[in-house]
Amino acid sequence: MSETRIHHEDLRIFAQQVIMKMGASEEDAFYVADNLVTSNLRGIDSHGVGRLKRYVEGIRTGYILPQAKPLVVRNSPVIANINAMNGLGQPSGVFGMKVAIEKCLGAGVGIATVFDSNHYGFAGYYAMMALEHDLIGISMTNSEPLVVPTFSRNAMIGTNPIAFVAPTKTERTWVMDLATSVVPSGKLEVYDRKGQSIPLGWATDETGKSTENPSQVLKNLYRGLGEGGIFPLGGEGELHGGHKGYGLATMVDILCGVISGGNYLRDLKFFKEGKPSHPRIGHFFMALDPSYFIDIDSFKTRMDDMIVRLKNAERAEGQGRIFVHGEKEFEEQDLREEKGIPLDERTVESLTEFSREFSIDLKFIESN
Repeated sequence: MSETRIHHEDLRIFAQQVIMKMGASEEDAFYVADNLVTSNLRGIDSHGVGRLKRYVEGIRTGYILPQAKPLVVRNSPVIANINAMNGLGQPSGVFGMKVAIEKCLGAGVGIATVFDSNHYGFAGYYAMMALEHDLIGISMTNSEPLVVPTFSRNAMIGTNPIAFVAPTKTERTWVMDLATSVVPSGKLEVYDRKGQSIPLGWATDETGKSTENPSQVLKNLYRGLGEGGIFPLGGEGELHGGHKGYGLATMVDILCGVISGGNYLRDLKFFKEGKPSHPRIGHFFMALDPSYFIDIDSFKTRMDDMIVRLKNAERAEGQGRIFVHGEKEFEEQDLREEKGIPLDERTVESLTEFSREFSIDLKFIESN
């Protein structure tokens, strides 16, 4: 079976042009496109260009204001609170992380919260911005209610990801980027686009029972009723620690929504009573300078040591390799930069529609 691939630079330029056609500036459109394509490069297709349609529709329906610019409303030497003015999430996220980094470079730590924003793509994109300055980076966001609290049958809380990165010396950077749910909603979308069943234990139907049907789960969630949902990290109930994922998701909602002044829990919706609504999503960014605790060269050497020791731990029977966080994604990025980014059929159809609508060239790699 043939596979459709595209060079990452061609895909980035295409996505940027689409968002510019929707009224965003060249710079803001770049951040949207770069976030999406970087996600694809790292093998995180759930947050890649398959979601470009979501942003176009958000602008068309009015809950995303493409020309809005973030505004700092509270400021101190270490902390800032930023109003995204209901603009695109990616430019607001970049702005927030830059503020956190700038404050960190002066004080050793910097924190920025953002409210009245939109979906900002994959969380690791912002945390990794800190690496240029040899800083630890943290990024979180809340999201629409897609996850069922432990012992509940209806979605109340978002997939609320946490990203944490730390610089290294010779080893590849340690990058943890995870949803606080069993899977991100985008993964259900990937399975749905491919017409595949999801494993039992990922999500519930409207009765609270585990289901293999991603289409039904997505319909229940996105038709505005909040019925069923995705299980929190750890899974159903408490046996495998689902209550811990539930707690982590709630923590993210506190740091991103409650403390920033943005929406949280079921208040965070893109549509209310059938009409478009600003979701008022919140983000949290933090930069931390290791050199305030220990010499930076020593810190990076110790990070290398930790990574090497983890990778060289005694392997379980039948296992050939132990990975550290971020390693698989870096290796996938190397591969996709060389061979191109693979796209599923539904994503190809969506991009092709934009190509025709906006008269933008779409250059797929010709298969041999």
